[in-house]
Amino acid sequence: MIIKTLVIGPIEVNNYLVIDENTKDAALIDAGGDWEKTVKLAKDNNASIKYILNTHGHFDHTAGDYDLREKTGAKVLVHQNDMYFVENIKAHLELYNMPKFETPKIDAYLEDGQIIKVGNLEFKVIHTPGHSEGAVCFLVDDVLFSGDTLFADSVGRTDLPGGSYEKLKDSVINKLFTLDESIKVYPGHGSSTSIGHEKKNNPFFGIKAQ
Repeated sequence: MIIKTLVIGPIEVNNYLVIDENTKDAALIDAGGDWEKTVKLAKDNNASIKYILNTHGHFDHTAGDYDLREKTGAKVLVHQNDMYFVENIKAHLELYNMPKFETPKIDAYLEDGQIIKVGNLEFKVIHTPGHSEGAVCFLVDDVLFSGDTLFADSVGRTDLPGGSYEKLKDSVINKLFTLDESIKVYPGHGSSTSIGHEKKNNPFFGIKAQ
C-alpha cells in the first residue's frame, strides 16, 4: 500500500491517495478541490483512481468530488446521513466565502461494516457519528483514515448541524479505541498519530478508554 498526501484548500484538508502497489488501482480519501493537482499526483504514481471515499459531507472534504468524478470516472461514495451537506454545498461555500464548486454526484452510499475493494486493498467502513451524522472512518490493513472524527491529540468539532459530542465520544471510545493500538491514524487535518497514542493522551475525553 502506498499513501500519498495532498493538503488542499484554505482549510488545509488532508486528501489521501491510497494506491495498491501491485495493481495501481487507487482510492482517494476526501476531495477538497484542486482536481488538477490530484490528477497529476495519480499520474505521477501511475495510479488509477477507482473510488472517491468521503469521510463526511462537509464542503471542505467534498468540494472536489464533481470535477474528479468527471476527470477520472471514479465512483463517489458518502454516507447517506450527510446528504444534507452534499446537496447544499453551494450555499455552504457561499456562506463561508469559499470558491465555487459543483454539487457532487453520488454513486452509492456508504454503510457501516461495508468492505470496499480497490485492487487487492480492502477498505472497511466504520460509521462514527459525532462530527456529523454521516461521518465515517476507513480501516485498511494497519491504517485508519479518520476524517474529522479523530485528530492528533484532538477531535472534530461538534457545533455544526448534526454534531454531537456524546455521539463523538461514543464513536471514538467504543469503535476506534477498541482497534489495535499499533494502528496508524491519518486524520482529515493535521499530522498523523496512532490509536495507542490517542488512548493515552487525547485530552477530549473525561475517562481513559479501558
